[in-house]
Amino acid sequence: MKICGITSPGDAVMADSAGADAIGVVLFSDSPRSVDYETAEEIFGAVGPYLARVCVSHTESLSDIEAMLDLNPDVIQISSPLELPHPFPARLIRVVGVGQPLPTDADAVLVDGSAGKGLRYDEEYAIGVVKESKIPVILAGGLNPGNVAHAIRSIRPYGVDVATGVEDSPGVKNERKVREFVRIAKGCEQ
Repeated sequence: MKICGITSPGDAVMADSAGADAIGVVLFSDSPRSVDYETAEEIFGAVGPYLARVCVSHTESLSDIEAMLDLNPDVIQISSPLELPHPFPARLIRVVGVGQPLPTDADAVLVDGSAGKGLRYDEEYAIGVVKESKIPVILAGGLNPGNVAHAIRSIRPYGVDVATGVEDSPGVKNERKVREFVRIAKGCEQ
């Protein structure tokens, strides 16, 4: 599972020690969780070697993607249908919402119709994507420690992604919520 919207090295280290599989750092976006390049570099440098580093963006600019690649992330996650060079030098997650076609050029798809705003996912749509997709499906949108177990059991995604559901304020993670989310999500894994 990914703890997304990490804005400080301290929160990154906390997510790593809590047992998260990945952290997401938002770049080139108007999100309150968006950080600059130097901060992203510090965040990625603060965590251990077994935590996946994900650059998350709503950009539609290839130069922004190239700048993110300079951070040597494990994964880039984008919500735009931007055409990318092939082969792409990192794993790619594409975000989809209701009414959007499933991508054919990604390593995974993330179901989040709210584009990172924390609005609850559409359960029927998410179940359909899991059934239809040929690549792993990650669920996001309104997840928190109180509903993640139900989401995992009913939708059966490959993974889950949380930001707002474990925060005290935009970009400020709550350690107790992060640890509880990770514990519950990992308890539901098969």
